[in-house]
Amino acid sequence: MVKLERIIISGGGTGGHIHPALAIADEIRRRHPDCAIQFVGALGRMEMEKVPAAGYPIEGLWISGVDRSWKSRRNLAFPFKLVSSLWKAGGLLRKYRPQVAIGVGGFASGPLLHRAARKGIPTLIQEQNSFPGITNRILAGHVQRICAGFPGLDRWFPAERIVLTGNPLRQHVVDSVSRGDDPSAARTALGLQPDRPVVFVMGGSLGAASMNAAVRAMVEASESLPFQILWQCGARYAAESEAWAKGREGVVCKGFIDRMDLAYAAADVIASRAGAMSLAELALVGKPAILVPSPVVAEDHQTRNARSLSDRGGAVLLEDRFVVEQLGAVVRDLLASPERGAAMREELRAAARPDAAARVVDEIEALIAHS
Repeated sequence: MVKLERIIISGGGTGGHIHPALAIADEIRRRHPDCAIQFVGALGRMEMEKVPAAGYPIEGLWISGVDRSWKSRRNLAFPFKLVSSLWKAGGLLRKYRPQVAIGVGGFASGPLLHRAARKGIPTLIQEQNSFPGITNRILAGHVQRICAGFPGLDRWFPAERIVLTGNPLRQHVVDSVSRGDDPSAARTALGLQPDRPVVFVMGGSLGAASMNAAVRAMVEASESLPFQILWQCGARYAAESEAWAKGREGVVCKGFIDRMDLAYAAADVIASRAGAMSLAELALVGKPAILVPSPVVAEDHQTRNARSLSDRGGAVLLEDRFVVEQLGAVVRDLLASPERGAAMREELRAAARPDAAARVVDEIEALIAHS
């Protein structure tokens, strides 16, 4: 049996990169309790807070993306950041001597995986989306294995290196669904009333202005809502949104929810952006879902993600331009139609891949065995 002793995982920037990275780390730790797992992130990004909170050490690189506007002054610093990050990444590889370097996308994974590949260290990337991020597209020709969350990535990556694993989910979410957590207890833990329906609205880890506006419109359009709202507004909107929600009956607003298992257990209907990791969790959870693709992502890949579920009847696709006016009506329709909800639940669970983290770690072990 292959023994994992030293692993580096790099990347981050958003929850969509951080959550699968932590899921992979959790599965490695479950199989190999003595394995030293070291994370590498980008200074100032959310992984520098979220990874230590999950119990793993992290080092930061001075790295960021390039602004699309070539006139941006921020781009002047990019060459210096890149050189600094490549130099530090080399030092980290010498310090930690990993058996495998894993990239999950985001700025920090570029320098670390590039240096690891140059040094002959086995390398693997995990791509969450139907349209790959620029960092993983750049790395694809240099790494040995690509674990894909969606089919069809051979347009960008060498087909012979792709393994369709699905997107890794943290074990507490998988366990919550498996054991069927009590909705009433979950609602109480989140500060909600235990016996009223709950609509969970989340715009991603950083938040979505349109979905936040839709929540306010739902609340302000009715003197008494027939349901409660659990609202993840995003870290950058937390201060203003929490202030607005304070004292409003039936509305619980949080900038970021760490206990997503409780949030999913509490919900009757979920409205969400269509990021890859959100879809992976929603498929597993199997609650009626409203997907609102972000209109500002590369090649509209969230709409492609959403259609993978909506075309089979597993979710409702609601365009971002209509969300403020229509979200309340769509929510009411779903709550009033348990038969439709049951059909959606079946389609969602048929698309679920609860073993994705295990399959990624299988590939990591295989890389070491053949290196």
